[in-house]
Parts: sequence; structure tokens; C-alpha cells
Amino acid sequence: MIYELNINKQTYQIEADADTPLLWVLRDILGLTDTKFGCGAGLCGACTVHIDGMAQRACLTPISEVTDAEILTLAGILETETGKKLQQAWNDLDVVQCGYCQPGQIMSAAALLEETGKPSDQDISNSMAGNICRCGTYDRIRQAIHHAASIELPHTMEPAK
Repeated sequence: MIYELNINKQTYQIEADADTPLLWVLRDILGLTDTKFGCGAGLCGACTVHIDGMAQRACLTPISEVTDAEILTLAGILETETGKKLQQAWNDLDVVQCGYCQPGQIMSAAALLEETGKPSDQDISNSMAGNICRCGTYDRIRQAIHHAASIELPHTMEPAK
């Protein structure tokens, strides 16, 4: 069957079985490899994407359930103000070690910041609990989320006409 998907503000037509995981569509069919395969069972968070603004596991999401949804991967979220703040915070605090889990970490952090502009430590713990980092960069991730929440991005001004 052919499905039409809205991914990072682009429309794609995909021919796949209804139960094909979104993760396989992103990585294997479209070549959008910024979403990572981790465990394939929704336990590690490496494949986290936003579906209509909610952080969800792409490895557990059948393509047939997202045909009318707005899907954002890491590439898409980095075009948003929240994504830019997170990218700056991640760079400022040198969060990344091996980096494999970071796309999923950033996607979960973005969903948290969209919901709670100034999250508490408990908010961060609750929101990030499903994202596993084998390098153990949890403290730097927590600090980066707090830092991102405090960043003011410069606003670009339109030239007067």
C-alpha cells in the first residue's frame, strides 16, 4: 500500500506494509539516518521522533498510524527555536561522548522544553527516563537541558520596506 507521510515539513509517498515500523521507513526507505536504531523494542529511546509534537519511539510506530501526522526527526527539530537552543547547549557543555543516543536524547529534551519552558530536575528525570546513554552522560544532558531553557536566541529583524 502507498502511504503519504509529512516528515520534516516535506511530503513523501512510501510503498510499504501497514505494520512497517516508522524507523525502517525513515532509515531504510528514505535514507534519513539521523534517527538511530537502538534496541528495536522501545526501551532505549535512540529512535525517538516527534509525532504531532509528542516524543514517540519510531521502532514501535507502524507507518499506518502516522499518515495524517506531522513527523519531526532530529534534522527537523534542529530547524526549530527549541532545537537550536538545545544544539547550542549541547555544544556549550560538550555533552556528547560517543553520540549514538544523542538524537533520541535531544528529541525527548525538545518535547520536554516545548511542554515545560523551565523544567525542574524532577521534570527532566521523568521525561528523560526512557532514554539510555551507555556512556553515562546523564549529568551533562541534565545541565544542557537547564542551559537550553535559559538561552535567548537573537531575533532576526526583517529589513524595513
